[in-house]
Amino acid sequence: MTTHRRWRLAMAATLALVGAVGVVAQTASEPDTTTADPPPPVPRVHVVPYDGPITPVASDFLVDRLAEADAAGVEAVIIELDTPGGLDSSMRDIIKAMLASPVPVIVHVAPSGARAASAGAFITLAAHASAMAPGTNIGSASPVQMGGAIQDTTVAAKVSNDAAAYIASLARQRGRDEELARKFVTEALNLTATEAREAGMIDVVAATTTALLDSLDGRTVTLEGREETLAIAGAEVTERDMGARRSLLMRLVDPNVAYILMLIGIYGLFFELSNPGAFAPGILGGICLLLALFAFQALPVNYAGVALIILGTVLLILEVKVTSFGALTIGGIAALVLGSLMLFDSAEPWAQVSLRVMIPAIAVFAGFFILCVWLVVRGHRRPPVTGPEAIAGEQGRVVRPIGGGADRGKVVVHGETWDAVADVEIPVGQLVEVESVVGRVVHVTGVGEAIGREPEPKES
Repeated sequence: MTTHRRWRLAMAATLALVGAVGVVAQTASEPDTTTADPPPPVPRVHVVPYDGPITPVASDFLVDRLAEADAAGVEAVIIELDTPGGLDSSMRDIIKAMLASPVPVIVHVAPSGARAASAGAFITLAAHASAMAPGTNIGSASPVQMGGAIQDTTVAAKVSNDAAAYIASLARQRGRDEELARKFVTEALNLTATEAREAGMIDVVAATTTALLDSLDGRTVTLEGREETLAIAGAEVTERDMGARRSLLMRLVDPNVAYILMLIGIYGLFFELSNPGAFAPGILGGICLLLALFAFQALPVNYAGVALIILGTVLLILEVKVTSFGALTIGGIAALVLGSLMLFDSAEPWAQVSLRVMIPAIAVFAGFFILCVWLVVRGHRRPPVTGPEAIAGEQGRVVRPIGGGADRGKVVVHGETWDAVADVEIPVGQLVEVESVVGRVVHVTGVGEAIGREPEPKES
C-alpha cells in the first residue's frame, strides 16, 4: 500500500471518529423526552364572598359569578356565605343557577360567626358540596311573608308547606336527611357547624379556604346527572368580589338608607315647591326619591306606611300655610311616626328600620317644620316696621296747625310729613302721638308742649 493511500485511510478514520463523538455528545445533552410526563396544570378555584341579605342585587351578583366561572373553566366555585335570609324569589334564582351550573358549586358558611339563616339554609343545601366554619350556624328557614303579615291560616299553611317541600327536594337531590331539612322550615330548627356535620347536612367543617380545598379533594359530586371527582387540593384561588357598582346598590337596599333617602327626597321637593327656580333642592330630592323607589323593590314595603309618611309631610307643610294652632303639626308628626313604624312590614330584623335611625330622623324632620311654624307666628305677632302701619303709636311734631274735626294740618313723623287731623286744635310745635293711619292722613292726639326738634321714635 502506498504512502498516499495510507494517508487517505487515516484521514477518513479520523473524520469518522470525530463524527461519532459529536453524535454521542449531542444525544447526551438532549433531555430524555420519551419517559418524563409534563407537569399537571394547577387547578383553579374562584372564591365568591357574600355578606348580607338575599336580594335582587345578591341574585344578580351570584348568578353572574357562576356564569363567569363557567366561562373561565375553573374547577370549582366557592361561595363564602353569611346571610340572615332574604327574598324567596331571589333565593330561587340563585338556586336555579347553582343546580344548572356545569362547574361544581361549594357553599362555605364562613368566617367564624357567620350564619346561613332562612334563605341561606336553602342555598347551602342546594350546593354540590357544603361546608361550615367553626362557630357558625344554619337553619331558621320558616317563611315570612314579605309585604304584609300572613293573616289567613290556609295561606300560611300553603306558604310553609311549599317551602318545606322545596328544601326537602334539595336535600334529597344532595343525599341529605329530608325530614331534618323539613324541620328547618316547620320548626325553625337551627344547627351549629358540628351538629350539621354529624347530621349529614353539610360535608365538612373547615375554618379556612385552604382547609376546605384539602378536605373536599377527591370527593365525588353530581353535576347534571354525571359524576365528577373534585381535584382541588392546592388550587390557585382567585377572589371575585362584588365590585364598586354592586356594593353601592347593596348599600341602597338597606332599609335605614332607603328610609333616609325617602325623607331627603321629600325635603328636597318641599324646598323646590316653596322656592320655585332653586333647582338644586328639586334635583337632589328627585334623585333621592328614585333611589328610594329602587330600594323599595327589594324590600318588604307596606305602602300604607308610605302613604302615612306622605300625609304627615303634607300636614306639616299646610301648618306653615294655614293657621291651625298646632293641630296640623300634631297630626303630621303622628302620621310620620305611624308611617315610619309601618313602612317595612316584616319580622326579619334585616328588613326593618332601626329605631336609632327612625327617631332622630323624625325629630329632625318634624323639628324643621315646627321651627318654620314658630317663625311664621313670631313674624305675625311682631309690629309692622315698614309702611303706614309702622308709625301707629309713634310721636311727631306739628308743623302746620291742626284745626278741630276735619280741618287738616301737617305733622312730621320719622322725618316724613303727613296730613293730620285731630279732635281738637293743636298748634305748631306741639308734640303729638299717631293713633291711626287712613291712606296718607294720620289721626293724632296732643301729648306735650312744643319743642325745637322732632322727638325720637319709641322702641317697637
